[in-house]
Amino acid sequence: MTFSRVLFALLVTVIAAAPAAAQDRFVPGSQAQLRASYAPIVQHVQPAVVNVYAAKVVQNRNPLLDDPIFRRFFGIPGQQPEQMQRSLGSGVMVDASGLVVTNNHVIEGADQVKVSLADKREFEAEIVLKDSRTDLAVLRLKDVREKFPTLEFANSDNAQVGDVVLAIGNPFGVGQTVTHGIISALARTQVGITDYQFFIQTDAAINPGNSGGALVDMTGKLVGVNTAIFSRSGGSQGIGFAIPANMVRVVVASARGGGTAVKRPWLGARLQGVTPEIAETLGLKRPMGALVANVTPGSPAARAGLKLSDLIVAVDGQGIDDPNAFGYRFATRPLGGTAQIDIQRAGKPMRLSVPLETAPDTGRDEIVLKSRSPFQGAKVSNISPALADELRLDSGAEGVVVTDLADDATAASVGFQKGDIVTSVNGQAVTKTADLERLTREPQRLWRITVIRGGQKLSVTLGG
Repeated sequence: MTFSRVLFALLVTVIAAAPAAAQDRFVPGSQAQLRASYAPIVQHVQPAVVNVYAAKVVQNRNPLLDDPIFRRFFGIPGQQPEQMQRSLGSGVMVDASGLVVTNNHVIEGADQVKVSLADKREFEAEIVLKDSRTDLAVLRLKDVREKFPTLEFANSDNAQVGDVVLAIGNPFGVGQTVTHGIISALARTQVGITDYQFFIQTDAAINPGNSGGALVDMTGKLVGVNTAIFSRSGGSQGIGFAIPANMVRVVVASARGGGTAVKRPWLGARLQGVTPEIAETLGLKRPMGALVANVTPGSPAARAGLKLSDLIVAVDGQGIDDPNAFGYRFATRPLGGTAQIDIQRAGKPMRLSVPLETAPDTGRDEIVLKSRSPFQGAKVSNISPALADELRLDSGAEGVVVTDLADDATAASVGFQKGDIVTSVNGQAVTKTADLERLTREPQRLWRITVIRGGQKLSVTLGG
């Protein structure tokens, strides 16, 4: 028997002896297998992958108009010329009625969105839902009466490092392109792209324009949505990141249900990572898990019995290494049931049942401050549990928080940031938006303001 036949026989033996979960994965054992093509998968997937074109109108403003002396001597010119800014990305058809999922950064701020299908037809699209926390958005094609090809979601928790995957999108606007590679890593939580940091890493070539496109497995199912690359040149260097399909599924489900915001389970506790020093104190062999730093009274965490200094190590039997991993696992659990959370308390293992319910979101009373003050142009809101969760504030935070800032707002120019909690103005406490509106109604020579930013109290004095 030749060496090649012996090798082939050994490979067949190994494959036959593999556990059931790995039966679909094998090393090519013949020349015929090496000549296998991805074409059937591509032909099945391509019709459901689309190009997304977004455009917004911006007005070119002459900076000299900000100078009162210039305006005094030269007057204020008429309407300034407008310019159309365009962005390009990809998307995936996830519902036959014409629902498309893409990246939020592809359509952010867009006045007009168009979707081009693989067959070159083009449709106007409306934005159904935007979720900056996951960098996902859902679009709906306008005025359509037909059924469109879609991709089925894979269970991304079943993906393994080494699995072959295909990336499909529209890189650099050259047209629909397919690249292949493998899953290089799973559960990447230190990427810093979105609030929910839990990415599939792949070496399939991903470039600008691929954002929002499909990452599919060898069954033609959607395993992830391509969203970012690590690159020193701006082009692919073999390190791309995709949002797992299980997270995409949650966002799409909210859009299908008619929601304009994603509904997720709320824990009601602030978690922190485990450092080597903390691990040594807790008697752990390595830094792992998520340490409970705060529990909001009346929250699902509190009702389940979670306590300060508990160490969360698993969710529904799936181990977690850090708070980001917990955030992903918990956020992808279906609402209405319970999640089984494994913890260690004083070195002893315990299991708690946490109800899966959304955070309360009442009494925001969101307003835009228009009076002449350092807060002019800031959108502020009373802090609800849902808003605290959305802005990643301390779970027990109370008061008034900045939720948005216009680019040309006075508040932005003096340094206020989204997420700043305003606690006092000129020595008077701010507990609700009506307080802040009243305190900024009259111009002042000096403004003494106290805010909490990132857990730190800051006091500033500004001229009126």
